[in-house]
Amino acid sequence: MLDEQARIDELRRLIDDCTRAVVFTGAGISTESGIPDFRSPGGVWTRYSPIQYQDFLASHEARVESWRRKFDDSYGFDGAEPNRGHHAVERLVRTGKVSAVITQNTDGLHLVSGIPEEKVIELHGNSTYATCLECGLRHELEPIKQAFLTDGTTPVCSDCGGHVKGATISFGQPMPDFPMRRAQEETLACDLFIAIGSSLQVYPAAGFPQVAAQNGATLIILNREPTGLDTLADLVLNMEIGSTLGGAVGVN
Repeated sequence: MLDEQARIDELRRLIDDCTRAVVFTGAGISTESGIPDFRSPGGVWTRYSPIQYQDFLASHEARVESWRRKFDDSYGFDGAEPNRGHHAVERLVRTGKVSAVITQNTDGLHLVSGIPEEKVIELHGNSTYATCLECGLRHELEPIKQAFLTDGTTPVCSDCGGHVKGATISFGQPMPDFPMRRAQEETLACDLFIAIGSSLQVYPAAGFPQVAAQNGATLIILNREPTGLDTLADLVLNMEIGSTLGGAVGVN
């Protein structure tokens, strides 16, 4: 059994030896920024029932509740900044080791850390803006927030009149085709796949580590708790994310 430093050294070696890596991140990379894991004890889904996509479409009350949660920071995103783990991932992208970051997170912290937008594949969307569900027009949050807090107005699209919703994927909402295709392409092209901070229980996103391993890529899983895919991995690190990844790539 390797000790912690030996495991960090092995992580560094596998990164150094690869030619094209993909990083896949889940909620665990952001808990060190103060954002709670949605599914862990005390997380958002232990305090609130998720609002289903069809309910958002059909019910004014559901839309009001969705925006209320958004603007009272029920999800814990306000004030969050990238942590050592995010900065370590950014370093790997900047040096050319990592071709893409596939993320289940909606907090936008990979982008804030400095990773170019074209390198980040947000499978579950982005909570920092909203979109029209009919025409796809992007809407900024601040005008929506001011109107909602003033008189409870829920937004409609200025172009087509469709419902405007936070740009995240809700329960029951179809996964977006383009990010899923990009993630599949990047997964099949890599020779190293690093899954970070994900329980690897939420599909179809959690299928990408399996695809990578089955395609011959080296699979590393860095997560505080064991996952159901650990037996597929070449290296499993049940360790703190920021210090482990930061130590491997030289980010303090």
